Amino acid sequence: MNNYMVFDVGGSKVKYAVITETGDFVSRGDFPSPLDDFEKFQSEIVAVTLENKQPFSIKGIAFSCPGGVDSETGIIGGASALPYIHGPNFKKIFSEATGLAVEIENDANCAALGEVWKGAAKDNQNVLFVVIGTGIGGAIVKNRTIHKGANLHGGEIGYMVMNVHEQDGRLTTKTWSEVGSTGALVRRVAALKGIHRSELDGQKIFALAEQGDPDCIKVIDEFYLYLAQGIYNSQYVYDPEKIILGGAISVREDLIEQIYKKLDRILAAVGLAKVRPVIEACQFRNDANLLGALFHFLQVRNLK
Repeated sequence: MNNYMVFDVGGSKVKYAVITETGDFVSRGDFPSPLDDFEKFQSEIVAVTLENKQPFSIKGIAFSCPGGVDSETGIIGGASALPYIHGPNFKKIFSEATGLAVEIENDANCAALGEVWKGAAKDNQNVLFVVIGTGIGGAIVKNRTIHKGANLHGGEIGYMVMNVHEQDGRLTTKTWSEVGSTGALVRRVAALKGIHRSELDGQKIFALAEQGDPDCIKVIDEFYLYLAQGIYNSQYVYDPEKIILGGAISVREDLIEQIYKKLDRILAAVGLAKVRPVIEACQFRNDANLLGALFHFLQVRNLK
């Protein structure tokens, strides 16, 4: 049985695990993400890897990272909460430091691949993964692999324009992230109540709605409509077998039911639309990125 060192690089901490080629966790841990020091980040990664390399016969390293990850070159473009990870060649640096093969993939793509390998999409070939959080992220899975697009922006569905208004020759737009994310939910309720958004979070807003708060009830209803609108559009662009929802809100038992209520109204209003999207919540949450990073490694190395 081959074992692999897998890292999930996040804004606040780096999670890591030794995982078998069949997706079983052998050991796990984490350390705080250095704020602005790639050398410290590098030394932590290398130290953990070398510590586990011999005892577990580690065969390779897999990374899940934020940003515009170029899996072929090993370089991360774009921006994230960790500016220092953008630029260094992960594959070259960590392969030379550890003597192991290295593969790297974007974190949202990894979450999708984790579901494809072991979770809600394990029996599917073509799925769309939607991450609902501070913004909206996503991943397109085609034939059980990630479709990245010509500019590495495949699956960046949060940029989808939902509202366009023109006034006095100027256009104003709202993207799906700006209207359909939990971050948008918090901002809108805070604005209605005249408070700073730091005083609210998604859980508190849903709790207030259950207590009858009219502002929260109104904004949540609109939130579900925006989610349904984006899902409807995505279905007709890609026509996947399933749309898998991730993010902390995906644990809500009534989330999919409420989205379907809005979707059915949209379908009725459009009239000609005949495809009702199949929506499921992700099965893996904290472990999805780790599993997906390893699945990507195995795919690239033709081991899966």
